[in-house]
This record gives sequence, structure tokens and C-alpha cells, in this order.
Amino acid sequence: MGITAGLCYDGVGRAMSTVRIPLFPLNVVLFPDQTLPLHIFEPRYREMTRHCLESRSAFGLIFVHAGQLFHTGCSARIMKKIKDYEDGRSDIVTIGERVFNLIDKYDEKSYYEGDVDFVEDDFANLDATVTADLALLFRSCHQSLYQSTPAPFEARRGKSFAYHVASELPLDDQFRQTLLEERSEAQRQRLLAMRLATWYPQLEKREHVRVKATGNGHSTL
Repeated sequence: MGITAGLCYDGVGRAMSTVRIPLFPLNVVLFPDQTLPLHIFEPRYREMTRHCLESRSAFGLIFVHAGQLFHTGCSARIMKKIKDYEDGRSDIVTIGERVFNLIDKYDEKSYYEGDVDFVEDDFANLDATVTADLALLFRSCHQSLYQSTPAPFEARRGKSFAYHVASELPLDDQFRQTLLEERSEAQRQRLLAMRLATWYPQLEKREHVRVKATGNGHSTL
């Protein structure tokens, strides 16, 4: 089945263009431009994967937590298949594309489908000070976690620095979902900077303990 398009209306009567895509509820949050490896083992998602590969179409990855299906997700496209197993399972690599809001969900096939409305981000009113603070905190957290400097961010029109940072760090998925639902890039950066400012001292404390333990309890100041 190809993607179908139509019109629906929001609460104030504005027309919205919608498309129907396969849905993959999962307990992870995906951001645009983020790569995500997936192990496909359930028969219904094997069928969904075949459909997307054959039609070269995207599916919608949408966060589910404690039985709750969230209504903001990210479309994903299969970049490549890594491995096929004899029992039908497969390993694939996907990449996030566009954020959407779920309007209706259908279970007419073995896998879910949904009518979704793709949304646009607001890049107005960016605060250069907040962006600079976020960049510094990102480098510091990345260095503490991985003992390496992150690759430079390739800035381009419509690309979110906040999504890039959140894609590179092991943040909890409920906070990641909060960022995904926020349409203002300026607000996303503020939320992320506040989270990292709280998190970084904890990472530094952990690193200090690790180094001290490695040195058999002896350290220099």
C-alpha cells in the first residue's frame, strides 16, 4: 500500500494535510537525522519492514511507555538491512526524518497504521547565549561520558541543534519525548541546557570516583 493523503481539520477549523503511514510503537524516542539500529523479530513488524523496503516508504516510530502511546513521533526510513536470520528476523539501520502528530490509528493490517500530520519547527527568537552555553555543556558532557570531543554540528536551515545534542547523549526517553513535542527550537535549547547544567556535575563526580578507584584510592588535586 502506498501513502494516502487527505484533509482533516484541527480544533479551530484549519485544514491540515495528512498521510497514512505504518506505525512502529517502541519504548525509544527518535529524532530527525538520528540513526537508530533495530532488531526486527515480531512477524507483524517483519511484514511492515518488507512493505517499507519494497515501496521505499517511511514508517512512524512512536514512543510507548507504561502502556501509554504518545501522539508525537518521528518518521523513519530504512537506510540498509544489516542481516537476515534464517528464522525471518532481521537487523536494520534507520534514520529519523520528520516529526508528526498522530491523528488516528488503524489496526486493519497485522501492523498498525496511522493518519499523521507532519509538523514544522519554529526557529525564531534563538538566543545566541543559550546556544553557546548548550554547545559548551554538550562538549563537557560528551567528554566526560566518552572521553572524546563530539563531531562538529553541521548547521543548515531547518536543522535543530537541540535534536543533534540530544541524539548524542544518553538522556532518558521521557525527557527526549518532551523535546520532540516542543516546536520552538529556542525553548528546546533552553530546556536541554538546563538539564545538562544539572547533569554535568553528576557526571564529573562519577568520573572523579572512577579515576580515584583506578588509582587504588590515591589521587592528586
